[in-house]
Amino acid sequence: MAQLDRITQDPQVMGGKPCVRGMRVTVGMVVGQIAAGHNVDEILADYPYLEHEDVMQALRYAAWRAEEREVMLTGR
Repeated sequence: MAQLDRITQDPQVMGGKPCVRGMRVTVGMVVGQIAAGHNVDEILADYPYLEHEDVMQALRYAAWRAEEREVMLTGR
């Protein structure tokens, strides 16, 4: 997915969880900060190595994953 080019997954980094640009900053951490009431500017101040687009892509990735649906197959 081209618009999510900053989200990476590597089994050697954070156990393969989706991360921002290969850093030890997971998508879950970014989403958790938003859920805790922090805004993007606060996150960027707390994590100066992140960029605005990193946060936006983490949120887009989480939204995309939340929209996935599992199709149950029946064995016949």
